[in-house]
Amino acid sequence: MIELKNKNELENLLKDGLVLVDFNATWCGPCQQLKPILAELSSQREDIKIISIDVDEHPELSKEYGIMSIPNLKLLKDGEIIKEHIGYMNKSELIAFLNVE
Repeated sequence: MIELKNKNELENLLKDGLVLVDFNATWCGPCQQLKPILAELSSQREDIKIISIDVDEHPELSKEYGIMSIPNLKLLKDGEIIKEHIGYMNKSELIAFLNVE
């Protein structure tokens, strides 16, 4: 799992392939419950890049992506958002969310 450092890094990561972006915060309980599941999936699914973005550290990205509630997951393919989910998901729900036709 990639912890985002700066906006320029994000633009490069989103360009191609499947990317799951997790908007979260350290004070958010459901976000912290989701983090180990995402880390586990990150090691199991080499076909998907998983990026963690702390909304407090990157308020400009939160605004740009219209983040009003967290955890907020956005699945992108070649830079385009193809799925979105707000709230906690268990591992099986997350695996189903990541399935793309």
